[in-house]
Amino acid sequence: MKIEELREVFSHDRYAYNTGCFIEEVGEGYSRCSVILGEDHKNAMGGVMGAVYFTLADFAFAVASNQEKMNTMSVSSNISFLNACKGTKLIAEARCVKDGRTTCCYEIDISDDTGRKIALVVITGVHVG
Repeated sequence: MKIEELREVFSHDRYAYNTGCFIEEVGEGYSRCSVILGEDHKNAMGGVMGAVYFTLADFAFAVASNQEKMNTMSVSSNISFLNACKGTKLIAEARCVKDGRTTCCYEIDISDDTGRKIALVVITGVHVG
């Protein structure tokens, strides 16, 4: 699918859309998605809520793994927080590590707009259809 088509399809992902997730770039087994941070993304301590990182990573995985047809869903996820965010935007780059007959594995690197690495997410998915 072209990026415009993917943006239309994934605009129906209401949670990610309402969180502010945006598709910036796509390629085979790859996506780059972002979210511009605002007050609604902060936790009680003033930092970025962990769910924002996970939502962005899950969204990037969904976009990267479902470009040809919507048939992949995550079955296992692991997030490692590396640093605190210092920027105003988060960027997630999802890359396919393995795409097998029934399962796949993606690594998602999350950084902020200062270039600081924020988190590493590994998601295993299953092709369901």
